[in-house]
Amino acid sequence: MDELKEAPNNPFDAPVPGQSLTDKPGNAAWEHPPQYTNTAEAADFIWDQLSTPEFSEQVIAMLDASVPIEAIARVILFGGFTDGKWTPDVAFIIAEPVMKMIATVGMLGGVKNFRISLDDMTNDNELNSIMDIKNKKEKFKKAAKNIAEDKPKPDQKGLMAAPQPAQEEMI
Repeated sequence: MDELKEAPNNPFDAPVPGQSLTDKPGNAAWEHPPQYTNTAEAADFIWDQLSTPEFSEQVIAMLDASVPIEAIARVILFGGFTDGKWTPDVAFIIAEPVMKMIATVGMLGGVKNFRISLDDMTNDNELNSIMDIKNKKEKFKKAAKNIAEDKPKPDQKGLMAAPQPAQEEMI
C-alpha cells in the first residue's frame, strides 16, 4: 500500500490565532539578549555575510532587477532582529552603513543602474512610462466612459426589478 505523504506547503500548518498568548515566554529569539550589542560588531557580521559568494550573487541579481537598496537592507536588518542577532535600536543605527555595503556589492558586481529607495526614479524607462500614462490619462478616461456607455444592460426580471417599458404583444 502506498504511503501518504504530506504536501510540501500545507496551508493548515500554521499557529492557531492567539497561540502566542498561551505559549511559554522566551521561546522566540528576540525575547533573549541579542548576540550583538555593539554596532561595529553587528555591521562586521553583516559584511561577512554580504561578502559570501551565495549572498552577494543574490544581492547583485536583486539590484539588477531594480529592487531598491533600502528594501534589501530592511529585509536583512529585520531578519537579524528576528534571529536574535541585534535589537531594533542597533538595526536602526546600522541601517545606513548596511545600505552602503549593499551599494558597494552592487557596484563591484557591475550593476549599472540601481535604485536607492522606492521613491528613486533613476531609471529613465520607468519615468518615461509614468509620464506616458499621465499624458494618456484623458484618452483612458474617454475610452473607459465609452465602454461603460456601450455595455449592454441585462433584462431585469423579478419582483424587485424596475418596471420595463411596455412592449406590444402580438395577438
